[in-house]
Amino acid sequence: MRADRLVSLVLLLRQRGRMTAEALARELEVSTRTVLRDMEALSAAGVPVYAERGRHGGFALLPGFRTALTGLTHDEALALLVAGSRRGAQLFGLGSALASAVLKVVDALPEGLRETAAGAAQRLLVDPETDLLARPVASEEVPDAVTAQVRRAVFGGHRLRIHYAAVNQPPKWRTVDPIGLVTVKDQGYLLARRGAEDRTYRLSRLLAAEQLDEPARRSDSVDLGRAWREREVRFRTGGDTTEVLVRVDPAHRVRLAATALAVRDEGADAEGRLRMTVVFQDARHAEWALWEHAPGAEVLEPEWLRERLGGRARQVAVLYGQPGKGG
Repeated sequence: MRADRLVSLVLLLRQRGRMTAEALARELEVSTRTVLRDMEALSAAGVPVYAERGRHGGFALLPGFRTALTGLTHDEALALLVAGSRRGAQLFGLGSALASAVLKVVDALPEGLRETAAGAAQRLLVDPETDLLARPVASEEVPDAVTAQVRRAVFGGHRLRIHYAAVNQPPKWRTVDPIGLVTVKDQGYLLARRGAEDRTYRLSRLLAAEQLDEPARRSDSVDLGRAWREREVRFRTGGDTTEVLVRVDPAHRVRLAATALAVRDEGADAEGRLRMTVVFQDARHAEWALWEHAPGAEVLEPEWLRERLGGRARQVAVLYGQPGKGG
């Protein structure tokens, strides 16, 4: 909304000083022409904004327009700034609202507290886009229009019509009763009921969503933590999953767990290696994942998987045990 954008403009200029129209446009994700029109609107409304021409020119504000936010400690203010970088808000379509809220909080802090908290926040990096090996961290893009409809239905207590693309199935329209939203490892999920059954929908697989006028058929209160744990148990124990007992170098633990559906049991042996019971989607998934981690992960059970991986290893040894043909 334009009113929110005008407030964000004032807060950006208060906190950063002089800024060019191009820089403001990038921050607000609008065109330069829109910024210029907004500046005219601010000036007409009596906000003391002025333009400075020249190579180092831009827009700036005269001092003023601040209210003090009292009662916050340094650590509390720092926590608010760090919270502004979390990806959960992006998954649920609240990224711009969170950024705007953080701007307002920072602007309302007393002078000394604002400077020290902002300086400390610059020395914290939360959820970088890649890990130390330059691998991109998995993240999901969900259209704002879709998440807005889902969010409104969840909070407003209305039924929801979704166009959902399940794995290896054509997209279908479904009408569900939304219960809540969950984010796990930068992946968003909608917990809902469809008829008499509990359902879990991956937000990134929602192609469209429409909030209905009909009230949702659900309890007035919900324990999302318990609901998620119940779904997790059903997921782990149902279907044709493959369970593998592995002996793992601790350096491989995090990546192996990330490729699996679940880790059930875990403990260290006398040599400091981990013994883990890991659940995979099927036999093919298990073979692929554990081959990727060899020799950092050794399959102990089942025997058929040891034989498959051993056969692969022998084929590779033969292939690279003879001279290459590249000359």
